[in-house]
Amino acid sequence: MSASTIAHAPRDELERGLKNRHLQLMAIGGAIGTGLFMGSGKMISVTGPAVIFVYLVIGFMIFFVMRALGELLLSNLHYKTFGDIAKDLIGPWAGFFVSWTYWFSWVVACVADIVAITGYVAYLDPGIPTWVPALIAALVLIVLNFQPVKFFGETEFWFAVVKIVAIVGLIATGVVLLFTGFQNPDTGTHASLSHLWEHGGMFPFGLSGFILGFQMGIFSFIGVELVGTAAAETESPRKNLPRAINSIVARILVFYVGALTIIMTITPWNQIEPGKSPFVTTLAYAGLGIAALAINLVVLTSAASSANSGLYSGTRMLYGLAKDGHAPRGFAWTNSRGVPAKAVFFTSVFLFAAIPLLFAGDNVVAAFTFVSSVCATLVLFTWGSIIVSFILYRRRFPERHAASGFRMPLARVAPWTVLLFFAFIATTLFVGEDTRLPFLATPLWFVLLAVLWQVKKRRLQRAGLPLTSPVPVVPHPLDDER
Repeated sequence: MSASTIAHAPRDELERGLKNRHLQLMAIGGAIGTGLFMGSGKMISVTGPAVIFVYLVIGFMIFFVMRALGELLLSNLHYKTFGDIAKDLIGPWAGFFVSWTYWFSWVVACVADIVAITGYVAYLDPGIPTWVPALIAALVLIVLNFQPVKFFGETEFWFAVVKIVAIVGLIATGVVLLFTGFQNPDTGTHASLSHLWEHGGMFPFGLSGFILGFQMGIFSFIGVELVGTAAAETESPRKNLPRAINSIVARILVFYVGALTIIMTITPWNQIEPGKSPFVTTLAYAGLGIAALAINLVVLTSAASSANSGLYSGTRMLYGLAKDGHAPRGFAWTNSRGVPAKAVFFTSVFLFAAIPLLFAGDNVVAAFTFVSSVCATLVLFTWGSIIVSFILYRRRFPERHAASGFRMPLARVAPWTVLLFFAFIATTLFVGEDTRLPFLATPLWFVLLAVLWQVKKRRLQRAGLPLTSPVPVVPHPLDDER
């Protein structure tokens, strides 16, 4: 058999086609959601300047989640996703639950992003039929995800660049307005750091407002775990993955805390309209008349980036499920480009659900919003599974933890602190009026998974097959430090 034939033969392994710059920018893009651009005004209106501390605390906790994930992935480069980690350290059922839950969450999130894209396009040109941008977005996403992973990385790289330029531009503009003593034409107030504490203090709504901020803010970080999913297709993961994870805190400080601090120094927090993007308002004050258009283009890009990342993550989870026998084996097939093509096709079919939703009316849209909230709530389960896996890993393999070149800091205390924090977030979701019903509906998904797991387990047992494929512990052949 010739070398060329071997190079293009279908396989069932993913390619490491993501470079360091791809992983670094994907880590940034995953930490910058659409909510920062469009939803930050509402969050400021209900928490005041305390929003700064909300993002700091959440970012601090997410950093430990990512450090735990990083050590786990680098402890065995045969781990492809956190679903693999859960099945290996918690049990086959956990891998089944985590992987299907994450796949389902991203499928629905992708549909939500496509629906959102139609709204942003309508702002730019109301005359375009709503189904046209939805159809185009779905087709473009499918084409992108059928390309080798390096094209996915390149796309996400430039999506992230657009978001970074927008935020850095906002911060730079705000700093200029602050130091030049800018006077707000609407309110007559001058830009000043004192706006952060002069209007009811840093915590104007007391403890209740501060807690409410966590309920809203946690969803801004959905997607940060994408770095872990992409690690299986990253070149030199032992070198590149730690760099991406360690920079998460700095990115949160700059992109969330920095941007929102600047916004509240230009316009007092109690004068920021919750229904408008504070990014648009701040840039408009600077005399940038095209601010609304620019920010809507950025948000459009952000939604497209989220959908693209979601489709990528969903297909890789489905690939992992198929490798374990927890999904049809065909989904584990990869083409000559190293793409799990059948998994991409199956997951992509659900993207077209966005089109009938656009014609279904307000009731279905409300129901869809409900389902999206349920899926967002499930992210806590995914993050929690990473932490539980780390606790078990440290107990069972203390020698691996001791020898790790990327050990999680405060490994004895931090995991339990993070789990307590997630319990606190779950409580806020239950207390909140808008999130209580979706939160209470979440157990229905796990009941369904429990039933499906019992069916799958009995089929595997009757066939004399293992409940899951074992994860090798030998160094990966593509390990750069073997």
